Amino acid sequence: MNASSKGPVATEIEARLENALAPTRLDLVDDSESHRGHGGYRGEGGESHFTLRVESAAFAGLNRVQRQRLVYKALGELMHHQVHALAMETRAPGE
Repeated sequence: MNASSKGPVATEIEARLENALAPTRLDLVDDSESHRGHGGYRGEGGESHFTLRVESAAFAGLNRVQRQRLVYKALGELMHHQVHALAMETRAPGE
């Protein structure tokens, strides 16, 4: 996702993850338009569906579910009000 096309929800997601996880890699893609007509789609320009790839030392020694819980905790209420779907790949450095 390049900076010029990043919307306010994506910007907020990245800021919260940077603050909570200090990632060494963070790639966030807004997949919303490819979900047109599906549940949670918010119309042209609406941000609701994302794919996240994040690498952080905070994930070391944690299983997949524990890592996802850290992401959900960092995003807080965004997961209840702004984000309809979040596909994620979480890794610790060196994995």
